[in-house]
Amino acid sequence: MFSPLTPLDWKRRAIKYYPQKIAVMDGEKEFTYQEFGKRVDRLSAALHQAGISQGDHVAVMLPNTHYMLECFYGIGQLGAVMVPLNYRLSANDLEYIIRHSDAKMLIVDEEFTKPIEEIADNLSLEQMVIVPVSGQNTSLKGVFYEDFLEHSGEDFPVVEIDENQLLTLNYTSGTTSKPKGVMLTHRSNYLNAANFLYHLNVHHDDVYLHTLPMFHANGWGGVWAITAAGATHVCLRKVDPPLILELFETKRISLLCGAPTVVNMLVNDSKAKEIKIKTSLRMATAGAPPAAALIKKAQDILGLNMIHVYGLTETSPFILYCEWKREFDSKSAEDQATIKARQGIELAFNGETKVVHQDGEEVAWNGKELGEIVTRGNVVMAGYYKDPETTAAAMRDGWFHTGDLAVTYPDGYIEIQDRAKDLIISGGENISSTEVEGVLYKHPAVLETAVIAIPDEKWGEVPKAIIVLQPGETATEKEIIEFCRSNMAHFKAPKAVEFVEALPKTATGKLQKYRLREMHWKGPKKVN
Repeated sequence: MFSPLTPLDWKRRAIKYYPQKIAVMDGEKEFTYQEFGKRVDRLSAALHQAGISQGDHVAVMLPNTHYMLECFYGIGQLGAVMVPLNYRLSANDLEYIIRHSDAKMLIVDEEFTKPIEEIADNLSLEQMVIVPVSGQNTSLKGVFYEDFLEHSGEDFPVVEIDENQLLTLNYTSGTTSKPKGVMLTHRSNYLNAANFLYHLNVHHDDVYLHTLPMFHANGWGGVWAITAAGATHVCLRKVDPPLILELFETKRISLLCGAPTVVNMLVNDSKAKEIKIKTSLRMATAGAPPAAALIKKAQDILGLNMIHVYGLTETSPFILYCEWKREFDSKSAEDQATIKARQGIELAFNGETKVVHQDGEEVAWNGKELGEIVTRGNVVMAGYYKDPETTAAAMRDGWFHTGDLAVTYPDGYIEIQDRAKDLIISGGENISSTEVEGVLYKHPAVLETAVIAIPDEKWGEVPKAIIVLQPGETATEKEIIEFCRSNMAHFKAPKAVEFVEALPKTATGKLQKYRLREMHWKGPKKVN
């Protein structure tokens, strides 16, 4: 009577109960769940005919299209392992990941074939499948996706899934070292997606916009959860704020996910105040601690019901969410935004998460004692692929150590203060770069900001603010510093300010602070 936990089973359920419901919208294309299921089965059959079997690894480098969704199901139901690739990585990083992951095949979007062309001779892939894109042309030798499926039929061997076997092998960005392969199982993906379903209140009538790259921690689980509810996936090839705002209206989007930088792009778009959203629109945000001022803007301008979640690729990814209590409704909009900026409490299905001192003892629930977030339970990775030493370093004493520094409030809500490597220690005082950024976002001229530590002869290191100004706005270094000093303890205020055109980010919108620090430090910044 035992049935293994796998998110692949939700495809079966969706086809059984919602065969004629629109499953996927991708530009002008639409597929019902029945049509989507047949395409997935044809992909599985084609992969099987091409020699892919249980336990084999298939790398996939696609944007948020129906092809990418098909791969999440078509590869997995063979018992094979999907390796989602970040299409913004360098050719060298892609070569390392493809070789390190032991991928036998690559499915790639034609727009992103250039770096693969550079490294093709160094890869030992058995086959490449190319998704053609109008206006693009590649020199890669491979078969086009629809041709690959054309003669496959829909029959493939039924494999017995072990819930503890790998479903996906997701690589971290590798900002300070080689990318690491995070091993996520059918079970961990299932339970994370269950958290997505429950805590983001996913229901059958939802229309979900894939603003978050599906390659990033499997779209946070959205690739599975939306199917589980029989809701509708709306694909988005790239983040385009005017298009997203248009889709809010034309497709009646009800749910989306994205990093705070995506929220920032939306609320600052010229069309944001013009659109008329007819649905109750909610958005989950994570990837970097969002400033309370940004959350308030999203609520005021777009009416977005912001849901703050937190996690890491290594945890499938959700381990905290900011649960909204009815008692918060009576608070001011500013106080509500401050609460929503907190990472929050454990989700129902992930296991245990807490903040601890270096000796492993939990910090006091006073909102002051700083410690590291650690977690254990159902969603933690099986380990780093072919890297037992790094796995052992991250998973110590029965806990996965996140490297994120936080406090716990009296109600148990956790709030990140900084990454360990981003914490600024000035004259022995701890300064949270996130706290300083939160103040800066209240300044009307600030569009985006990142605060880093820079060397200082007297204090060892001090905060510096790097700022992108709102279009048409001006500000001076002195004005910014005085604004911060009037809104926080003087020692926390930036000692220097630099105005730039843009901040370096990853494909998922995370700030790459290490690139900013490299301009000021010789070698890596010392972490105490």
